[in-house]
Amino acid sequence: MHDTARNRCGRVTGHEGPYLRLRPFAGGREWDADPARVRVLSQDELLRVLVAEANARSRDRV
Repeated sequence: MHDTARNRCGRVTGHEGPYLRLRPFAGGREWDADPARVRVLSQDELLRVLVAEANARSRDRV
């Protein structure tokens, strides 16, 4: 999902009251997102995010 209010992407992990809980794809701290300001990532955007996450993991292993 893309949180347009924060210009961040993350996975939906749940909801808290009226807000969605999102966590960055590479892990990290969750944040609350207004469902009215969240949209589904396109296939291209999702692929870009997942490749960036894989690249970051491979850099951390060296």
